[in-house]
Amino acid sequence: MTDTQTEHRLRPLLRPDSIAYVGASQRPDSTGNRMVSVPLSTGYAGRMYPVNPNYEQVEGLTCYASLHDLPEPPDMVVLAVADQRLEAALEDALSAGARSAVIFGGANLLEHTDNPLPKRLAAIGREAALPICGGNCMGFYNLDHQLYATFSNPPYLTRRGGISLISHSGSSWSALTLNDGRLGLNLSVSSGQELTLTTADYLDYAVSMPTTRVVGLILETIRDPEGFLAALEKANRAAVPVVALKVGASEKSAELAISHSGAIAGDDAAYEAVFDRFGVSRVHTLEQLGAALLLLSQDVSVGKGALAAIHDSGFERELMVDRAEAASVPLADIEPESRDKLEATLDPGLEPVNPVDAWGTGHDYRRIFIECFDILMSDPNVALGFVSHNIRDNNWIGEAWVATALAARKRHNKPVAMVTSFPWTRHGEVIADLTEAGVALIEGMDNGLRAAAIAFEQRAFKARPVEQVASIPDPSRVTYWRDRLTLVGSLDEAEALALLRDFGLHTAECQVACTEADAVSIAQSVGWPVVLKTAMPDIHHKSDVDGVRVGLADLEQVTQAYRDLNARLGPRVTVAGQVESGVEMSLGVVRDPQFGSLIMLGAGGVLIELLGDRRLALPPFGEGYAHRLSRDLRSSRLLEGYRGSTPVDAAGFARAASRLSVLATELGDVIRELDINPIIVNENGAYAVDALIVPAG
Repeated sequence: MTDTQTEHRLRPLLRPDSIAYVGASQRPDSTGNRMVSVPLSTGYAGRMYPVNPNYEQVEGLTCYASLHDLPEPPDMVVLAVADQRLEAALEDALSAGARSAVIFGGANLLEHTDNPLPKRLAAIGREAALPICGGNCMGFYNLDHQLYATFSNPPYLTRRGGISLISHSGSSWSALTLNDGRLGLNLSVSSGQELTLTTADYLDYAVSMPTTRVVGLILETIRDPEGFLAALEKANRAAVPVVALKVGASEKSAELAISHSGAIAGDDAAYEAVFDRFGVSRVHTLEQLGAALLLLSQDVSVGKGALAAIHDSGFERELMVDRAEAASVPLADIEPESRDKLEATLDPGLEPVNPVDAWGTGHDYRRIFIECFDILMSDPNVALGFVSHNIRDNNWIGEAWVATALAARKRHNKPVAMVTSFPWTRHGEVIADLTEAGVALIEGMDNGLRAAAIAFEQRAFKARPVEQVASIPDPSRVTYWRDRLTLVGSLDEAEALALLRDFGLHTAECQVACTEADAVSIAQSVGWPVVLKTAMPDIHHKSDVDGVRVGLADLEQVTQAYRDLNARLGPRVTVAGQVESGVEMSLGVVRDPQFGSLIMLGAGGVLIELLGDRRLALPPFGEGYAHRLSRDLRSSRLLEGYRGSTPVDAAGFARAASRLSVLATELGDVIRELDINPIIVNENGAYAVDALIVPAG
């Protein structure tokens, strides 16, 4: 990474040379006092200007009556005033030449208006292109420059390291920032209401910091989707992993997000699509987030291989095997030579396998621990090592396990973590020793395994090949369909299938008939057997009204089917050649209010609704990416040949999804809904046999 912060637009906020503190106070333990005393005591080297007409000095610094009396326009102004005064104070800061601002207050006035104070503050800031942290925030720490821009008096200093943290939640921000010394941070931001800056802006800045090894996000929503995607792309280019804890997956949680901060949580499946596209690893608890950040911030990454673990308990070794399988963490299959060395080192009766239980008679246990773990870590199939022990301070066996972890970390260029099975033990004294040596101490086996899974996820993401996306069809056809989709009304099935064919998808041959004679004539030209479906306007789900007849093999069957559909539903039908049977899947385009068009891959027929078996993906993408997504579906086993059935063309299904992603990229802005259900996948390919396309207008 290159240090581009000197040119970054957030530099006046996150790396200011001068700060003015409006509302500074000499009153002990007040917000106005702490916001001055904390950076003063923590070594901030910039120029500090307390502002309050009631004082001549605050914390030994000259105090100014107003911002206009300062010797220079400040890079940053911190506003610690009552909510009733915030609007005027922000205007005053702008008139004094301030280049950024921090607002701690929630800006919550009892106003009966459509333009409340937060909206007015945001409008002021946006018009002036003023970076504002907050409101309703805890501020931020920039540990690279010893700046604590906060109103909270930290009980101890945060360790400097390679983790950047951006949090919508002030409480969660405090929990991870003021940790017990394990998590070393370079930047930690409590973004609050995000009046003018969003998570995307802070992420962009964090990725530009040369000391950033990993970024953690605590999210309720994304207010700038386009900027967020651009920042994730920048993180990918810089090879900086991103780990996210996103709430709002449940309907109730999404409702609470709105009431808490006015955030629209968005469709969780859409976030999954974005995270998967850009390699963002997702966690579901603060403990998992802390564990992942701790492991990924080490100065060495996982290479080729899997996990090895050493224990002093047969039961906990078995528990590790069970939980690793549940967490999809691969355990290393060590080489025969490694097994022979373990057998020669372990006490008699102990199994020379991974994970290894190294506690036997207790004789010479320290040497056995160190040598056995060294054997595991030396194995070429091992990428990451866990020392699994419920560590305690001032414990003789615990000291041996610490020595084991430290020796392995010093000798091997592979990540090492000490992982407890039970977190409620006293071990505060060993944290510093392990942290100093670059050994992660992770509380709880499941948290450690989730961190390991994320490390392997990140390795796999970096190894993804760069794929070619399917080519765009004839531009004149794209223009034609764009014009057609801007007209009023949905496309009928025949038009919808024609659109899909223009973008390279295979479809059933299909024509519209409005009379019995036309239906018979088309059936004869298409070839037997055929399918008849109602094509009456406003009937989108034909099977719901018994509007489909399949397997029609002669003129008599077509005639009878047409007369039935005509009598019940109306004269307009489609006549299509019947595709050879196969596995029914589905594809679609959905419109997400935040991230735009997304491609849906799922089970076919009613199974997609019954099982919820679907994946969303951000277009465009290649066939390899589509194939990987389809393998995540439970119904993908049907494509591979389930219980003796013949495997079908899974690659053809992936190809169809990839080509649909190009369609969504080119025309997604004029499509509200596109549904291909089913798309029949047989040995010869994937064929769309029914399609619904609803224009955006």
